[in-house]
Amino acid sequence: MICAWKELLGILPPWLAQEVDKHGSEVLQELRLRLGVPPQLICKRNTLFLSREVTMNDLNFCVNTASRYSPWAANSMAQGYITAPGGHRIGLCGEAVMTGGSMAGLRSIRSLCIRVARDFPNIAGKYRGYTGSILIIGPPGSGKTTLLRDLIRQISELEAVAVVDERGELFPQGYFSQGKALDVLTGCSKSVGIDVVLRTMGPATIAVDEITSEEDCNALLRVGWCGVRLIATAHASCTRDLHCREIYKPLMRTKLFTHIFVLRRDKTLYEERMEP
Repeated sequence: MICAWKELLGILPPWLAQEVDKHGSEVLQELRLRLGVPPQLICKRNTLFLSREVTMNDLNFCVNTASRYSPWAANSMAQGYITAPGGHRIGLCGEAVMTGGSMAGLRSIRSLCIRVARDFPNIAGKYRGYTGSILIIGPPGSGKTTLLRDLIRQISELEAVAVVDERGELFPQGYFSQGKALDVLTGCSKSVGIDVVLRTMGPATIAVDEITSEEDCNALLRVGWCGVRLIATAHASCTRDLHCREIYKPLMRTKLFTHIFVLRRDKTLYEERMEP
């Protein structure tokens, strides 16, 4: 297991970093900070609250150190998240600023959900020889990104893989190892990046994390029969959920994905095969 633990502690106020460090990188899964409430630590086997309450200064410290005041972070904040150094994802909640029916940013931040990024090399080794496109589904926190990361790495030992890593979470530069034939495009939306890497990188496989919009699905459908295979993740608890959501119906109807890996919250997995 690999975790950029020092980077996680570095985005926390010193008093909180000291408390979090006591639990160690092996245990903590999420850290939730809510204004005026003690921090909540969600660990592998239990959940606990610290005694000291979170202040606005604490929230601002986390946001400012994680974003490093970068323009890209400002853009991603409009989508409700920041990717911190080491690939740790920070979800944001507070008072939204709306423009034309879309969220343009946050006027004030009142709570953060910090998900600890970990890399588990070789957990996908048994799947590296699979042929056909693969969709990984599961509820939030079930390990979709972690499995996807190692599956990409395993396959890139065999063939060229292009990854559209929109949020910089799959392969944050300098933290998690990559395969021998892996090309990563960051800071670009999936709907645009999928077409870009198809034209420019000549991959055998294209991989993306979290398809959440009609634009994402349309991009996959555009390249799905262009001589490349696809690997992606989506939020769903089972294939029935995919059939019930309008944006995923074209993917299911066309049988774009050959295999569907279903992850449960306890990190166990079962496989469903889409018959041609």
